[in-house]
Amino acid sequence: MKVLVTGPDGLLGSNLIRELLNRGYSVTAMTENDKKSITIDDLPIHRIVGNLLNAQEVINATVGIDIVIHCAASTSMFPARSKIINKVNIGGTQNIVDACKKNKVKRLIYVGTANSFGSGNLDNLGTEKNLYSSEHYGLDYMDSKYKAQLIVLENAKNGSLNAIVVNPTFMIGPFDSRPSSGEMLLSVYKRKIPGYTLGGKNFIAVKDVAVAITNAITKGRNGECYILGNENLTYQQAFEKIAKTIGVIPPRLKFPSKVVRVFGKMNSILAITFNYTTKMPYELTLLSSEIHYYSSAKARAELGLPQTPLEVAIKECFEWFLENGYLKKQQGYASIVKC
Repeated sequence: MKVLVTGPDGLLGSNLIRELLNRGYSVTAMTENDKKSITIDDLPIHRIVGNLLNAQEVINATVGIDIVIHCAASTSMFPARSKIINKVNIGGTQNIVDACKKNKVKRLIYVGTANSFGSGNLDNLGTEKNLYSSEHYGLDYMDSKYKAQLIVLENAKNGSLNAIVVNPTFMIGPFDSRPSSGEMLLSVYKRKIPGYTLGGKNFIAVKDVAVAITNAITKGRNGECYILGNENLTYQQAFEKIAKTIGVIPPRLKFPSKVVRVFGKMNSILAITFNYTTKMPYELTLLSSEIHYYSSAKARAELGLPQTPLEVAIKECFEWFLENGYLKKQQGYASIVKC
């Protein structure tokens, strides 16, 4: 069976392709350019270049394909409003949907985000039944991912496309070449995070997400969404778990929410005024001071989502960074609040 993966060289894509290959699938990886990638160049896959915003290129990429797994997305959160984010996440997904219908793809698996559902707390976890509630953050990233999800679901439910949506929480693991979520680990290791905010979120091993997505080729119900998550942790708990696993001292300072938000507001004002990109704008400081917990019960039951201890994912991520020289590089810390 032939599988097309968009966004193949990111954290998720790199792990997903390995899971697909291990199960004997023939994998085509669609990248936006032909640049080398340390995470997938040595894999036995077919690589093609295609722009999500070019409808004909997307159609060409899906000819003869049985399954499309759409991982590619723009995850930028600064500036909060951006036309290109909407074009890539909404327009690109529309092109994928149209191509899948035209070429009679057997199933589309759209990789969304858990943020497309209202979150909860330990007493009332967020589920797939929760309505989208993140408009107030004013982030085109979140809004566009939700709108793209609606496009997929509409086509699945009207019978024109067999498709499901998977909604990962915060993924950690190896092959994080950019890096993305691994910035958190690197920042704890290099003691670039002096303290923790009072918020929290759900974390999961990226390899578990890859397993569930691969399972979704044959499992899961058409037109349904599945939150892929595992451990709900405060940022203090997450930093302590990371620090213990990699053998460093965790951040000790506790930052009150008001202080964090003022810091974010100042960052945003300065970045806009002097035309530079900040890694901690106001919107992200809002997220970091809130609790965003989710349940993955539905995905465990219907997609066979594994629940690997987060320590394993942290260790694998750290060892990959060590082997590839990342511990010598300077990294930021903005990714701690993304899902």
